[in-house]
Amino acid sequence: MNKIKLLTIMIPVYNEEECINKLYLQLDKVSKLLTCKCEFLFINDGSFDKTLELIVKIQQSDSRISIVDLSRNYGKEIAMTAGLDYMKGDTLVIIDADLQDNPELLPIMVKEIENGYDDVYAQRTSRKGESWLKKTTSFLFYRILAIMSSVPIQKDTGDFRMLSFKAIQALRRLGENERNMKGLFSFIGFKKKAIYYERNERIAGKTKWNYFKLINLAIRGITAFSMKPLRIISVTGLIISLASFAFLLKVVIKAIFFGDPVAGYPSMMSAILLLGGLQLLSIGVLGEYLGIVFSETKKRPIYFVNDYINSNSEKNPDV
Repeated sequence: MNKIKLLTIMIPVYNEEECINKLYLQLDKVSKLLTCKCEFLFINDGSFDKTLELIVKIQQSDSRISIVDLSRNYGKEIAMTAGLDYMKGDTLVIIDADLQDNPELLPIMVKEIENGYDDVYAQRTSRKGESWLKKTTSFLFYRILAIMSSVPIQKDTGDFRMLSFKAIQALRRLGENERNMKGLFSFIGFKKKAIYYERNERIAGKTKWNYFKLINLAIRGITAFSMKPLRIISVTGLIISLASFAFLLKVVIKAIFFGDPVAGYPSMMSAILLLGGLQLLSIGVLGEYLGIVFSETKKRPIYFVNDYINSNSEKNPDV
């Protein structure tokens, strides 16, 4: 059994001033049940409310708190990447600030990590407080992503998971700019274990995820881990080309041997609109992949940090 020495609890936050105090009380309560020491690592993802101010105030009475203040809002995927770079623990758990992910599961996760698992992920059995549309689209997203992806994707699983030192080191080696952490967690492999829970409602505030952001995340997730959309385009184009050639032969033969007039305006417009729509869709998919290539070739830093606030500014030399 590998005993955990220091557990980093990473909390990406963006305008969560209504949740911070309640979150800290819950984390402090649960940390007392653990046999290992804890670091509370808050990643401030460009909040413009009092989120950072509240965390700094709590830090004054609790030296376990570390704060990475990003220079702007980069999004949760990048915020988690920054957390991987700045964490001091030998084990990591990622949890949301809104307490939809239950901190009381941490002792169970710690036990599984110490039993030899590298990725203990929390799989949702239900989602309280969410609309039928949100639940349905989420259900479909994970199934489509699992079908399209070239790596196995855990269904109904978010970012709430605990990672071993081995998994952390593997994730740090993945340096792409266009990041989809759910896919990266699956990509690294290693021994995984699911634990099941009912996801709670937000304790306060409003979700920062709108449908535009969710659609963008879904597209990035598919294009980052699968070439299947390109293959689908190729196969569709081949089928349409063969069908079009067969139809052309039919029209020519009828016109030469039977004197039948060529199909008129309605059929011609239907064919043009169908093929035009497919062409635009194909160009769009190609554009998504080209955009990823363009982003990666620039080799820009993934994020910039405004400040790193910690009672002991030195990182763990073993991590």
